[in-house]
Amino acid sequence: MVAASQEIAGARPLVAVTTSEVRGSSAVTPTPHGEPPGYEMVLGLKYLIAIEAAGGIPVVVPPLHAPAVAPLLDRCSGVLLSGGPDLDPADYGARKHHETGPFEPVLDEFELALTRSADERGMPVLAICRGLQLFNVARGGSLHQHLPDVVGDGIAHRQSESGAQTTHWVRIEPTSRLAAVLGRQRTKVNSFHHQAVEALGSGLVASAWAADGTLEGLEDPERDFALAVQWHAESLIGRPAQAALFKAFVDAAARFERAGTSARRAA
Repeated sequence: MVAASQEIAGARPLVAVTTSEVRGSSAVTPTPHGEPPGYEMVLGLKYLIAIEAAGGIPVVVPPLHAPAVAPLLDRCSGVLLSGGPDLDPADYGARKHHETGPFEPVLDEFELALTRSADERGMPVLAICRGLQLFNVARGGSLHQHLPDVVGDGIAHRQSESGAQTTHWVRIEPTSRLAAVLGRQRTKVNSFHHQAVEALGSGLVASAWAADGTLEGLEDPERDFALAVQWHAESLIGRPAQAALFKAFVDAAARFERAGTSARRAA
């Protein structure tokens, strides 16, 4: 029993990571002796590096059919919703703005189903950029489709600098889980989006804002870990506060795994 307990305690949780970026063959550059260009999923390696560095094992997840969602989550202990393209406005009952798109309805359908299923299980969720927007929509919230129409252009929410560079500050709610994880009430972030939360989804509260009022963080205070940030934290893990975000997420996934293992053993 002692050896079994140690094995459980030392397990590295599996974390499902969505692949939200789709590229058609026309956008794929062929390489000598490589595969022919095709319809492809793309995911930045930095998400995976951040999860592994925090002690988890990332599992890259393509869009699957609905019956595959439950068996996938049976084998994982956390979900990371990655960045990517705009959501279809129909997902939150809106008409398409002329600045919105392109979007992938099949991708949206899978990721919304995945998120809602993870939610039902109380599974730890970390959502980044598009992931924040998707998490909000999965809970019944809505989005501003083009931020310059709402807040102007005082802050470049779609920065031209690399992801490793921070370009604007965000204010963090002092009593939030986000403030506790980052260990601060103000942090400088990168920014690669033109949409943002309009109405909050059910059970979600705002936890961070840019100076122009754009929502930059949200969370479910009733969950062990359900947290989302609008910036690309995976590109900033060289900064201790941003690395702490992934560590807290993986630690929550490990707790979820231990709780499930204990329940199965008791049964």
